[in-house]
Amino acid sequence: MSNGALILLAVFTVCLFLDVPIAFGLLIAALSYLLIFDAAPLMVAAQQYVAGMHSFTLLAIPLFVLAAQLMNRVGLTSRIVNLCMALVGNKPGGLAVVAVLACMMFGALSGSGVADVVAIGSMLLPAMRKEGYAPGFSAALVGTSSSLGTVIPPSIVMIVYGTTSNTSIGKLFMGGVIPGLLLAAALIVVAVYLSKRHGWAGGRTFSRAEKITAWRESIPALMVPVMIIGGIRLGVFTPTEAAVSAIVYALILGFVVYRCLSLQALWQSLKETAEISGAILLIIAAAGLFAWGLSYEEVPQAIAALVSDLTDSRYTVLLLLMAIVLILGTFMESIAIIIIITPIVLPLLMQYNIDLVHFGVLLTVNLAIGANTPPLGIDLMAASRIAGVTTAQTLKPLSLMLLAMLSVLMLIAFVPELVLFLPNWME
Repeated sequence: MSNGALILLAVFTVCLFLDVPIAFGLLIAALSYLLIFDAAPLMVAAQQYVAGMHSFTLLAIPLFVLAAQLMNRVGLTSRIVNLCMALVGNKPGGLAVVAVLACMMFGALSGSGVADVVAIGSMLLPAMRKEGYAPGFSAALVGTSSSLGTVIPPSIVMIVYGTTSNTSIGKLFMGGVIPGLLLAAALIVVAVYLSKRHGWAGGRTFSRAEKITAWRESIPALMVPVMIIGGIRLGVFTPTEAAVSAIVYALILGFVVYRCLSLQALWQSLKETAEISGAILLIIAAAGLFAWGLSYEEVPQAIAALVSDLTDSRYTVLLLLMAIVLILGTFMESIAIIIIITPIVLPLLMQYNIDLVHFGVLLTVNLAIGANTPPLGIDLMAASRIAGVTTAQTLKPLSLMLLAMLSVLMLIAFVPELVLFLPNWME
């Protein structure tokens, strides 16, 4: 590896140890490289920084964030939770199963794990504590279940990967459906097992009339993923246009149907969207500049040559890449990982004939696991904060949940048809 690449990685590593925010750490490393090696004029840094955000597809990120904000304010979150409670009733681990199902369904609205934690965790974590569930278990379950929001379409992580790798976002969305359902099923198995072991139930039995009411009231929320995925599948609109349609749909519900959305609430949603989107795009731009430095130093080619000398097996390469991403996911933000890793591994994916959609979904599931793995574990940290527990209190139940998620990751790695069936059906 060249001296320039070593400087890039060394400076960034030092920034991580000093707890410098990821975006600024990436910028400091990239600018240090440019100043020390005079690889290109500083104007190039500004150009590459802007180029990292210069994509029409990335416009889908703030739009989907705004759509999720509006839908939460319109009350679709509570309707989703109520439907899940009606479906599960007072069965063993009832509230735990509700948490997984609600996070999965809200993930189809938000596309973000942290948004899931805030929306669903704020409602269910106090209820689970009241019903006797261990707070550490509840926080671990909501954290891991909320990460389904990065796998179930629409997914902000998939949008970033699709933009970086020039992969069809519509196919990525379709590819995430079956793995997302498998992850939900795996977490439900763990939740029910631990709940039966500790005697946790929760919830209540809903009458037939109450179930019908819950179904009817949840139809507007359930229509959102149908509209987004169906519209993309039928070629009615692009992912960015799908996000716009979701916003229009939420505004109609809020101002016309339910009449619960005020101009003040709309303004607040716009402000929160700007804050969240600004943070995401800052990381995207900084990571793009950092990745440009690595590409300039020909790191992707060097890694591809090194791996080629080690193995001829595509599955060995996949496992190696998954292990690297798992390690990175424990201390780095997901979007930064995608933008840095993707240009590096693209030559390997091409060389070993690994499908870009398959790898993108594997990467997304991997990052969902990383979002719940200390020391960073952003979804786990958010859930722990809402539940009022320390991360240490979540570790015992968390280990089983992460094992279940890893099992699904291995399954879809070795059975790519689970990912590619729906995308191929799109064609």
